Amino acid sequence: MKILAVETSCDETAASVVKFEKGLSHVELLSNVVATSLPMHRETGGIIPENAAREQLKYIIPVINQALKEASSKDSDIDSLAVTVGPGLIGSLLVGVETVKAYSYIWKKPIIPVNHLFGHIYANFIGRKEKEIKFPSIALIVSGGHTDLVLIKSHSNIKWLGGTRDDAAGEALDKTGRLLGLSYPAGPKIEDLAKKGTDTFKFPRPLIESGDYDFSFSGLKTAVLREVEKGAKPRLENFCYSVQQAIIDVLIKKTLKAAKEFRTKSILLGGGVAANGKLREQLELEIKNLKLEIPLFVPEKRLCTDNAAMIGAAAAFLGKPKSWDKIEANPELYFD
Repeated sequence: MKILAVETSCDETAASVVKFEKGLSHVELLSNVVATSLPMHRETGGIIPENAAREQLKYIIPVINQALKEASSKDSDIDSLAVTVGPGLIGSLLVGVETVKAYSYIWKKPIIPVNHLFGHIYANFIGRKEKEIKFPSIALIVSGGHTDLVLIKSHSNIKWLGGTRDDAAGEALDKTGRLLGLSYPAGPKIEDLAKKGTDTFKFPRPLIESGDYDFSFSGLKTAVLREVEKGAKPRLENFCYSVQQAIIDVLIKKTLKAAKEFRTKSILLGGGVAANGKLREQLELEIKNLKLEIPLFVPEKRLCTDNAAMIGAAAAFLGKPKSWDKIEANPELYFD
């Protein structure tokens, strides 16, 4: 089965063709095209929703055409369409949803609506046989807009355990970067600078001992602001190290707590912050130190940030095809 997937939940315009063999439960990536408007958002220090949607209107058809071309596919080869219906920016979501609905109507193909958050989880299944990832599994979704822990007992039994009460981890990094004078997005720059720093500042680890699976990073952002307002000019590398380490400590503590409580057989990372090398390395080290013998799965870096391949993968495993006139964008969509 071939799926043409589209992702436009935020500032990326992405299309992908994936092949799903039901007998093998294997998602093969045939193409993955992403057009980004990041240079424009860097100039404004963040994403302006209206500007993002306007750029996506320019990119959407060329990106879909390129994805089909790279996959050597045409409409007759496509069995189903898939599209992100939420959560996200309403203008951006509508660009993808309404475009896919038009293709569906013309091609007479069903649409599989996909929750963007599940896409980040199922990026881990691209290029792997399903049985490599054993259930139950704990998935940590960590991005600019979301920080969530999810228990996966099976593809049809997924339970949300907890999430951010305010700022997500990626959002906290970007806001910290703005305070430090770093350009948007700040996460990769903070990671790079932190490699040369030490934990000079003992920033708070919010909710690390709360006993639940919720996250909160607004207090950390406030602590950073207070240090900046003191007027001192410490080494930028140390500042970045301390902020990054505070976030990583909380993410790892909560993830491993869940893994032990639910006796999981695997841990999955997903989302843009999952591309952070320090997070990956330290999580692997802590798993080893605790002798948990739980394999850690992380997507390729290019599949951590928003892309359509992950939407195609989620559609393959979770999808319930619908008629084009039953598909609607829902910017507030979350876990059921």
